[in-house]
Amino acid sequence: MEHDEGMTLVEHLAELRKRIIWVLLVLIVGMVVGLLVAKPLINYLKSVSPIANMNWYVFSPWDPIKMYMSFSLVTGLLVTLPFALYQIWAFLKPGLREVEQKASLIFIPFAFLMFLLGLAFGYFIVFKMAFLFTTAISQSLELNENFGIAQYFTFMFNILIPIALVFELPIVVMFLTKIRLLNPLLLRKLRRYAYLALVIIATMITPPDAVSAIIVAVPMIILYEFSVYLSALVYRKQLLQDQAWEAESSAKSVE
Repeated sequence: MEHDEGMTLVEHLAELRKRIIWVLLVLIVGMVVGLLVAKPLINYLKSVSPIANMNWYVFSPWDPIKMYMSFSLVTGLLVTLPFALYQIWAFLKPGLREVEQKASLIFIPFAFLMFLLGLAFGYFIVFKMAFLFTTAISQSLELNENFGIAQYFTFMFNILIPIALVFELPIVVMFLTKIRLLNPLLLRKLRRYAYLALVIIATMITPPDAVSAIIVAVPMIILYEFSVYLSALVYRKQLLQDQAWEAESSAKSVE
């Protein structure tokens, strides 16, 4: 999949299509792996806090299948993410300077780690906070809690997956800044629209109540501001490098 500097637009689009197909194939393989590990994962999550020793129910014949597919999707995303990022890097590589090629490649393992960190943060912090809050409301209303397994895990994944993906934001912003497609000035200019978009996303992916939306939206906004900060660090370094290159070019032209 090597680029040729003389490639036409059609050839670039054809190569992009090939890379997308490879990413989809890896996603399918990852989802198959997810189907294989779904049962032990479900049994483990059923046995730990905050839902250990609770009764479980299904309210539809499709509920067990939904559970398998949810775990399959998360596993598929986990497996596919590093490969997809590498494909993006490889496609953009010919347009980068050599130093930018090496620097941007480093972001791939960090993106994988940030996805894992997002899953951990989503599960141990945000999800448990949301679950304990809803449980407290149920207890205050003297309601018995018997969970449908599909409803419980859907509630969990509606929080975990978006947060894990949003945790990729700092890495994506740094990568795009490194290849000069983004800069902190633009990110600050778009801040109010980004906030609005993040709040809308948080509202769409959480249960229909304000508390859940706020619990998800606040970490998203904090990550956006952290991304702006990281972009500024990369951008400042780029400006210094550009000044050094210009000074070196000027010195050579004088000679």
